[in-house]
Amino acid sequence: MFYLESKGSFDKTERYLRSLSKLRIDDILKSCAQQGVDALKKATPVDTGLTSQSWGFEITNKNGAVEIVWTNSDIPNSFPIAIMLQYGHGTGTGGYVQGTDYINPAMRPVFDKISETVWKAVTSA
Repeated sequence: MFYLESKGSFDKTERYLRSLSKLRIDDILKSCAQQGVDALKKATPVDTGLTSQSWGFEITNKNGAVEIVWTNSDIPNSFPIAIMLQYGHGTGTGGYVQGTDYINPAMRPVFDKISETVWKAVTSA
């Protein structure tokens, strides 16, 4: 058999856990999500400017899991232009246009900021 014995109080632990339960990560992430939109707008290759101006975001909170989804609404003929620019595409004449990795370098500092911001919020709750 195993017995656990404790002396003292769990007041500090309970206070910390209560403060964590009140923490609204989705509210904290809204500014980071907007920074992602700004970074994507700035990094998107510009021809007409429509794709770069079509970035947005959605934040969902399901069962305690918060998710940011960055969106781009420039989707003519059911094909997202942002994805075409990122990964490349075939042409109507049988050629191929090489993609440019502009999303990952633009978002790396945003991901780092999210990690830093959430860690700071959790550890200082």
